[in-house]
Amino acid sequence: MNVKVLENKNKERDLSNADHRLIGQQLDLFSINEEVGIGLVLWHPNGTIVRRIIRDFWEEEHLKNAYQLVCTPHIARGELWRISGHLDYYEQNMYLFEKDGEPYVVKPMNCPFHIEIYKSIPRSYKDLPIRYAEWGTVYRYERSGTLHGLLRVRGFTQDDAHIFCTAEQIDGEILKLLDFAEHILQRFGFHKFNVYLSTRDPKQPEKYMGSEKDWERAQKTLAEALKKKRIAYHEMQGEAVFYGPKIDINIVDASGREWQCSTIQFDFNLPKRFNMTYTGTDGKEHEVLMVHRALLGAIERFFAILIEHYKGNLPAWLAPTQVAVLPISAEYAEYAKDVHKKLLAYGIRSELDTSASTISYKVRQAETKKVPYMTICGKREAESRKISVRKHGTGNIGSLTVKELVNNIKKEGGQ
Repeated sequence: MNVKVLENKNKERDLSNADHRLIGQQLDLFSINEEVGIGLVLWHPNGTIVRRIIRDFWEEEHLKNAYQLVCTPHIARGELWRISGHLDYYEQNMYLFEKDGEPYVVKPMNCPFHIEIYKSIPRSYKDLPIRYAEWGTVYRYERSGTLHGLLRVRGFTQDDAHIFCTAEQIDGEILKLLDFAEHILQRFGFHKFNVYLSTRDPKQPEKYMGSEKDWERAQKTLAEALKKKRIAYHEMQGEAVFYGPKIDINIVDASGREWQCSTIQFDFNLPKRFNMTYTGTDGKEHEVLMVHRALLGAIERFFAILIEHYKGNLPAWLAPTQVAVLPISAEYAEYAKDVHKKLLAYGIRSELDTSASTISYKVRQAETKKVPYMTICGKREAESRKISVRKHGTGNIGSLTVKELVNNIKKEGGQ
């Protein structure tokens, strides 16, 4: 069974409350329109806040795990993609153009750029492993009939990384990646996974780069890593990418639907094509091994999965607005402003509603926007210097100080 169509084999979406396109419109997160181009996403302020939170967490975790962050251009000379093999195996999905008589490509992937960073200076075995990570925006041509909200787009950002290591280090790097992927996905509330090992189709060798011997070695390395971690997996023959086999970690969301997210890809072809080496303990040049990996995958697609998983009710640490501060009337606006300022000072994303609307209307609006917490500010609260707190979907949870509310939010987010 083709893993890529699993999402279409799952339960039907409840379009009334779980479709990410409707939630995106309701919460003012993003839009896609024909004037800009189908398959190209406009991120609104609320959606950009959530993206930034995801990215900040992602970058912090990668720095803790000895990755180095890099940033690469959106276009490159066509020659780079000829060397990589993309023009031979992937051209139908690429955007190509010519400038001053020279061919260029709008990047569909980040790997050749990371390779060139690696090659910018001589490398020794003492330098390895080297782990480069990037939120890299790429562009791929998808047929218009396959485009679907954020789940299938033409321009998207990958949480991409490449690991360059020795043959002796490869097993340990794959094992670390399996643990790292689980840690990252669990932070976003996903705890059930299905794992697939995609291998080459021996009956169609023309679809793949490299020798049969290299393919067997790479496939064995990934399979043994899964066995060492005691991770059950399904082999998907013929689903490997053209340059190497891969492990796919699919999450299962709250509705029981399965989505492909993390992928770990062994690549023994690009190091050969780009002549990537390191100086070994013997003083001689040796070929480096390379692993491609993404943990969240395409950020647009992961964002869609995330908001459908939570039906838009994002946990407080992810929500664009964490607290709505609601004065009962203009008489208590000053106290509400003071609460709002204190929340901001604590690093809480707070929104103050000083409109002339009734408090019941303000509460309904905050509930519609799925704001995790609402603070009611009236006479009793102003006199006690506390706030009455409501939790989205739950109702009143009592009278708290601002500091107590902040502690609740941070504890809920695991901060």
